[in-house]
Amino acid sequence: MTINEGLRFAAGLFTLLSVLLGIYVNEYWFLFAGFVALNQIQSAFTHWCPMMWFLEKAGFKKEAVIK
Repeated sequence: MTINEGLRFAAGLFTLLSVLLGIYVNEYWFLFAGFVALNQIQSAFTHWCPMMWFLEKAGFKKEAVIK
């Protein structure tokens, strides 16, 4: 699995978990879903996300650049 695939998986997982926790545990968990969304928006402009650092340290592969 590459870093980009892991990043998409983590974002989807965190969003789903925070929505479920917001429904069944406490509505403040919806703030975490908002944080994930804002992080996705900023990464669209900067091409960097903090989760990418964690995934790289976890051993996920970088995608090859095709020229």
